[in-house]
Amino acid sequence: MTTSATLLPAVVRPASEDRCWLSSDHCAGPVLDLLDSLGWAVVDTPEANVHATSPDGHVYVGWLPEDPAAWKRDIVWRVQVLPADAAPWVQEFGIHTPSVAVAGFLAALVAHSSH
Repeated sequence: MTTSATLLPAVVRPASEDRCWLSSDHCAGPVLDLLDSLGWAVVDTPEANVHATSPDGHVYVGWLPEDPAAWKRDIVWRVQVLPADAAPWVQEFGIHTPSVAVAGFLAALVAHSSH
């Protein structure tokens, strides 16, 4: 059996400059902009760490670029969820995780919690 080349899916390979968002940018902008737009309480420390809490107090997000304990574990983002009716849980993201990926995770979490 032979297959015509026109029936096969095309292989798409984006140029390397189109994939820059896949690498870490080492900034908190996309996440902090999202949390600010959602009305979260955001506090930064003199050490350049940032702590944010959801309006209902059930979710904490920490950007911890200068926290020695976080660096020992190779993390820079900590998301802690304290549900009213379930066990608390934590998700941490490493120093090489793009901030847009963390923002996407948080946007999905917020969208899911509003249902």
